[in-house]
Amino acid sequence: GVMEKLGLGPEVLLQENPRLIYARLTGFGQSGKYAKSAGHDINYLALSGVLSKLGRKGENPYAPVNLLADFAGGGVMCAMGIVTALYERTRSGKGQIIDASMVEGVAYLSSFLWKSQNLGLWNRPRGENLLDSGAPFYETYKTSDGKFVAVGAIEPQFYEQLIKGLGLDSDKLPSQLSFSDWPEMKKKFASVFAQKTQAEWCSIFDGTDACVTPVLSFDDVASHQHNKQRSSFIKNDQEEISPRPAPLLSRTPAVPSCKRDPFIGEHTEEILLEYGFTKQEISKLYSDKVIGFCKQKANL
Repeated sequence: GVMEKLGLGPEVLLQENPRLIYARLTGFGQSGKYAKSAGHDINYLALSGVLSKLGRKGENPYAPVNLLADFAGGGVMCAMGIVTALYERTRSGKGQIIDASMVEGVAYLSSFLWKSQNLGLWNRPRGENLLDSGAPFYETYKTSDGKFVAVGAIEPQFYEQLIKGLGLDSDKLPSQLSFSDWPEMKKKFASVFAQKTQAEWCSIFDGTDACVTPVLSFDDVASHQHNKQRSSFIKNDQEEISPRPAPLLSRTPAVPSCKRDPFIGEHTEEILLEYGFTKQEISKLYSDKVIGFCKQKANL
């Protein structure tokens, strides 16, 4: 209802321009019991059902920072809705309103969890399944230098390479899918991984299909050989590292700026001048607290 209070609701603007695509991104959506309630990523994730699946055995469910509902279920799904509406407009010539709910967005993003329930992937309690830290071959392990490696050796041929790299004999181990042996196998794998550094394990597993990779910190990620070869991370003029825009398009790839991020309000005045506002009008907007400025002071 915020835009309606400003007189800029979708009905008003679509009357002005029927081709307009008007996206409304909220946590709970435009209708329903919680529509006007405050919330955050963890709340939307909880209401979607997905949070109940996240967490280790015997622990509370946990939200993986605020990536799932805010950015994936919210931002990305809303952007996909806009692209879909733009494409539809090429046929109908009409715009439409997009009701992007983070609850529904993250639920839909997680359709795999619902559709795979009868495949045996999620029929055990949280933290005891194939992909939720239950399996010893889909887990993170601490190395002797206090770092970690990630293991995702699901397929039998990959699992065999994992066992070989760990220096174990598969003939003396339980079957890979013997659920009752998983807790003990995790202890065994953990004890082996703890005997070498992360770099030593990389020298063993790099070039194999054991699905073992280092868990890289933000400090290390840009210098990893694979990421360097693909220029996956970029530095701005302040030496700050961030991911390169993805996915990479072959003909029209994004050209990232290497300048620092602007401060909020840094370019307010010049943009308003560019759009035809006078200095007097801008001053009035500022004094009425409609806009704000953040001018960068010179370092002398």
